[in-house]
Amino acid sequence: MRVTEKLVAASLLALMAGCSSWNPFASKDPKVEPAKLVELKSSIAVRDAWKYSIGKAGVYAFTPALAGNSLYVVNADGALARLDAASGRETWRVKAGSDITSSAGSDGSVVAVGAAKGAVLAFDADGKQLWKAQASSEVLTAPVVGQGVVVVRSVDNRIVGFDAKTGERKWTVQRATPALTLRNAPGMVLGGANVYVAQPGGKLLALTAATGVVRWEIVVSEPRGATELERVSDIAGTPVVFEGEVCAVTYQGKAGCFDAATGVPRWTKPISSDVGVAVDQRFVFAADAQGAVVAFSREGGQSAWKNEALARRRLSTPASFGRSVAVGDYQGYIHFLSREDGALIGRVSTDGSPIVSAPVVAGSNLIFQTQSGTVTALAVE
Repeated sequence: MRVTEKLVAASLLALMAGCSSWNPFASKDPKVEPAKLVELKSSIAVRDAWKYSIGKAGVYAFTPALAGNSLYVVNADGALARLDAASGRETWRVKAGSDITSSAGSDGSVVAVGAAKGAVLAFDADGKQLWKAQASSEVLTAPVVGQGVVVVRSVDNRIVGFDAKTGERKWTVQRATPALTLRNAPGMVLGGANVYVAQPGGKLLALTAATGVVRWEIVVSEPRGATELERVSDIAGTPVVFEGEVCAVTYQGKAGCFDAATGVPRWTKPISSDVGVAVDQRFVFAADAQGAVVAFSREGGQSAWKNEALARRRLSTPASFGRSVAVGDYQGYIHFLSREDGALIGRVSTDGSPIVSAPVVAGSNLIFQTQSGTVTALAVE
C-alpha cells in the first residue's frame, strides 16, 4: 500500500517525535520527474463496466474487499458500502459512527474495519453493527475474516483474533517491530486454515486462524546496511496465496514464493518494492520502487521481462487480468501491459487522483479505488 503525501508528512513528523514509522518517498529527490506519458495506440479494448463514488480516503489507502459476489468499500469519514461486484449496484451504505482507518475485510457474513483510536468494528451482511472491540494501537491493515474469527493487526505489530460473532478476544500474537519501518499496512491473507501475515523486517508469518498457533515464520529478505534507513526491509502490500504457494515482496530486499504449508522457499530474487505482488499460473508481477514493472517466472523466479516506461509514477500493486497486467499510478491512470512481454498495450484514466490501493479482480471486472473515492470497474472486450 502506498501512502499519500499527507501521510508521508505525518510519518516524518512522527519520526521526528520519536515514532518508528517512515516512508521512502519522503526522501526522494524532487528534481527527478515522473516519466512523461507518451501517446499510445491501444491494442486492447477497455470499457467502464460501472463506477461508484464512496468518498475520499484522506491519508489512508483503501482497497475494495471481495466476498462472493459482493464488494465492500469504505471512506475515511466512516462510510461503509456493500456493492454488487458485477453491476456496481449499491446493496446498502451505512455510517460506522467513527472515522475508518483500514480497508474492510469480509467472509460474506461478517464485515470488519479498523476505526479511529484502534477501534475494530464488525457488521453483518445487512450492514447492522454486531460488535466493537479495541486493538492496542492504530489499525491500518485490513482485517481478515474467516474460520470463525476476525484477525486484526495493529501498527505495534500485535495480531489478535476476535470471535467473529461476539467480538470476544480469542488469541493474541505479539511480534517485535524494528527501530524504523515503512508507515504502511503490511497485509494479511487467509489461505485454507492459515492466515499469512506480512511483517516488518522482511519476515512472513503463518498462523492458524482459529487459534493463533504459529505454523511457521520465515525471513523473505534479511535487512542489510549500515544505517537504520538502509536496513528497512519490510514486506510490502499483501502476500498472495496461489496453488499451494504464498508469494511476497519486500522493500530493499527480495520477491519470492514459499510453500504455503511449511514456509520452505521455492525461490527468491532481488528487488525493492513498496507495493505487493500479483500472481497467476505463469508469472509473479511486481512494481519496483523506481516504477519499473517486472515479471518473474512462477516456476523458478527467472526474469521474464521488465518495463521501465512508467518510472517514478508511483505505481500501485499490479493485477494479472486476462492477457494483460494492469497497474495504477499517481495521476489516476490505469496502464495495461502485455502479460507475455511487458509492452504497453493500453491506458485509461479515472478521476485524476492517485491510485495507491491494490486492484481487485472480480469475475470479468477489474476494480480500482482512487484516493478521491471513485470505485471503477473495467472490462476488456
